[in-house]
Amino acid sequence: MRFPNQLRTLPAILFCSLVALAPASAQSTWHVEKTMQVGGAGGMDYITVDSAASRLYVPRSTHTMVIDAISGKTLGDIPGQKIAHGVALVPKLNRGFITDGGGGGSITIFDLKTNAVLGVIAAVPDADGIIYDPGSDRVLVSAGDSNCLVTFKPDIDPKMGKIETPIQLGGAPEFLAADGAGTAYVNLEDKDNVAVVDLKARTVTAHWPVSPGGRPVGMALDREHHALIIGCRKPQKMIVMSTEDGKVLGDLPIGIGVDATRVEGTEAFASCGDGTLTVVNRSSAGKYAVIQSVTTARGAKTLDIDRKTHKIYLPTADFEDPKPGATGRPVAKPGTFKIIVVSR
Repeated sequence: MRFPNQLRTLPAILFCSLVALAPASAQSTWHVEKTMQVGGAGGMDYITVDSAASRLYVPRSTHTMVIDAISGKTLGDIPGQKIAHGVALVPKLNRGFITDGGGGGSITIFDLKTNAVLGVIAAVPDADGIIYDPGSDRVLVSAGDSNCLVTFKPDIDPKMGKIETPIQLGGAPEFLAADGAGTAYVNLEDKDNVAVVDLKARTVTAHWPVSPGGRPVGMALDREHHALIIGCRKPQKMIVMSTEDGKVLGDLPIGIGVDATRVEGTEAFASCGDGTLTVVNRSSAGKYAVIQSVTTARGAKTLDIDRKTHKIYLPTADFEDPKPGATGRPVAKPGTFKIIVVSR
């Protein structure tokens, strides 16, 4: 090896050490593997991956599509929603649950094998984010306009069942997480904090500020390291927060229009509507740093990860060029719905 003049006086071992310490961000780790053209009418919201069945569930406003995660082929279409937002899966009961924020708010219950609708139960207005918490054996739903957390058992009667008394949160919730040990964490977008909920006592025990972030929307839980991964829109940051005391452990820059975050191993991800996927790494010393920003596609603001293949799926579409002075959400071109697949 020939060294530049200014390095010839350095011992070779020192030079090799400097190379080894080059920042990880200089290496391209994640990339867009492919784009699956799916089509179909409607908008899009939270995507949910069923790793065991290799299926993707994507709410499309008035219906929810079931898509093969490998081929992108549509396997089913669950009708009957007004404003579909998210999907939670409970395989042990062969049931799925779709939040519908339209009208008075409701939950569509469907069969995971046949995609047949089993029934619809009344919820509250603006039923939105949804997860299943095995620890409490409850389906948990955030309802922004109703300022509450909705809970119910997954074996609820799909036609006559009623939700439990909603838990008032003191603000407008967006997304949520649960630790499996009786505690739920809910982003309150209008209050710039996280509500900590004791699911057994059915009460809020604390409100933790997300400062220096604001307008928290995306949330994921890193159970191994006792940390919440929170995506904030204003300012645009990923906030890493301790689940033990609410202390902010990390404050990282992300793109514009975040809607979802996820954790995989030592890495955390934030998907943003500006077409970027921010990748953050946790070091062995517990320090967080941005290691990559992957260019995805405009509008790809929600994501989920296949825990079996470790691939990331982001739904979006092609959009009309905005008119001069136009505000509000971009308009998707009909029939252009697609899913971006990101892998190592």
